[in-house]
Amino acid sequence: MIEFSTWDILRNLLLATRWTILLSLVSFAGGGAVGLLVLFLRISMRKAARVFAKYYIELFQGTPLLMQLFIAFFGLGLFGIDVPAWLAAGVALILWTASFLAEIWRGCVESINRGQWEASASLGMGRLQQMRYVILPQALKIAVPPTVGFSVQVVKGTALTSIIGFVELSKAGTVVTNATFQPFTVYGLVALIYFALCWPLSKSSQVLERKLNVAHRNH
Repeated sequence: MIEFSTWDILRNLLLATRWTILLSLVSFAGGGAVGLLVLFLRISMRKAARVFAKYYIELFQGTPLLMQLFIAFFGLGLFGIDVPAWLAAGVALILWTASFLAEIWRGCVESINRGQWEASASLGMGRLQQMRYVILPQALKIAVPPTVGFSVQVVKGTALTSIIGFVELSKAGTVVTNATFQPFTVYGLVALIYFALCWPLSKSSQVLERKLNVAHRNH
């Protein structure tokens, strides 16, 4: 029987951690881009756009991410289209992330005093100009802490992609456990790696929130 040292186990887990980090970055960046589009639809003057954005958000927030991963991976397979696990994982996580970021940002935009809209409108600014030059810069300061905080959920959400065969950190933990028969060591290290990825993000969110509160009190 082959003996595996703790370093051997950790080395294999760290190799898989690269894919967890990459998938998290792709999901957050792509989700941010889609989420910004959904935000603009959500606050649009057109009712059809607002309704579409509302139901998009409700659909992806109201259904399990696990189900969305299954549909992305197996759904197109029903039509004979083979979807790679990494592509299905990326698409599902991007759409899921977008629904939450759009709603976080909508709350931040709507927290801006209505007088800011009226003042910018009196200067002859159109809707997009108001958003670009007046509303978004102010909303951005409010949005940073909850946005950074939500990134923790994105990192942890990548663990579910193992169910469709994507080999990220948690999937690697299962594979290494089957090879080493050391579940406590393996999953203890998996937990520590997730903590090492998520703790700085969580602390950053708290620090930014405190700074934001101090800035508000000073004003």
